[in-house]
Amino acid sequence: MIHLKEVKLLSDQYPTRSHYPFKIDVLQQTRSILFSSPVTFFIGENGSGKTTLLEALARRCQIHIWSGMDCTRSEPNPYEQKLFHYLQVEWTDGVVPGSFFSSQIFRNFAQLVDMWEADNPGQIDYFGGKSLLTQSHGQSIMSFFRARYKIKGLYLLDEPETALSPRSQIELLRLLQETRALGHAQFIIATHSPILLACPGSVIYSFDHTPVKTVQYEETEHYQVYKSFMENPEKYIKEG
Repeated sequence: MIHLKEVKLLSDQYPTRSHYPFKIDVLQQTRSILFSSPVTFFIGENGSGKTTLLEALARRCQIHIWSGMDCTRSEPNPYEQKLFHYLQVEWTDGVVPGSFFSSQIFRNFAQLVDMWEADNPGQIDYFGGKSLLTQSHGQSIMSFFRARYKIKGLYLLDEPETALSPRSQIELLRLLQETRALGHAQFIIATHSPILLACPGSVIYSFDHTPVKTVQYEETEHYQVYKSFMENPEKYIKEG
């Protein structure tokens, strides 16, 4: 199911072009991104803009981003979280609920679930019957995924592989396929994982191109580097 059909970046209305995130070239030059598959990947080097757009898209789609303690910066950036104001989204059949996942903020959510359980016993039944905090980080994340993605919605994930072993990444890949087959969920995932990128039928957008463009799995640096390394690891070790 494709709930979100397109996002347009209204770059001609940006309030500045010299402050983050509006100064990111790919966010200035990309006019729109179409979503034609239930599973879409954003790839690119760190700082390329993929996570920045993913977070802005969550805010534009009214999806809450769980956050921890705010840090005060010596030079605050008044534009840092303003990008979503300059996104225009088109839905297939109206707004749907959803969630934003990042392993960096997942622990905050897990702590909240424990608090909810203390006030209203039975909440953890939705996550496998065990506190997410008593499971390993990877196990708790997969428990969350298996429970949350049963619900119709739009799901944004920021580098979910950072806390998952290769085996767990394969488990997530299978879950994406199973959920896609059920036809109720749409995923947009920023990732560096060649395992997740192997998802059949997915669309991959590269933020290493300006404007962003779709690429095939075998064209990605993730696939090429891992394949080359596995075939000849000694070469990479010697070259440093």
